[in-house]
Amino acid sequence: MNAPADIGFGHQAHPLLGRLVRDVASGTEGLLMAVVLEEVATHAGPRWTRRAYIRPKAGGIELATAVANVQPVAAT
Repeated sequence: MNAPADIGFGHQAHPLLGRLVRDVASGTEGLLMAVVLEEVATHAGPRWTRRAYIRPKAGGIELATAVANVQPVAAT
């Protein structure tokens, strides 16, 4: 597997950027605004993880979720 392209400030390229997606963990649908490599605290110490940020369709605060939770929403 190739490493994702770094597009600056920790942001990474993703094929669904700017598209309508669903967070399978919460059921939230919205636009995928960013995929970011972030350091997060865990009980075993800090580690790096890729997080996706989704802006809900109704607006409001962007939701952070694991990149693996992001699925495209089929066009209707």
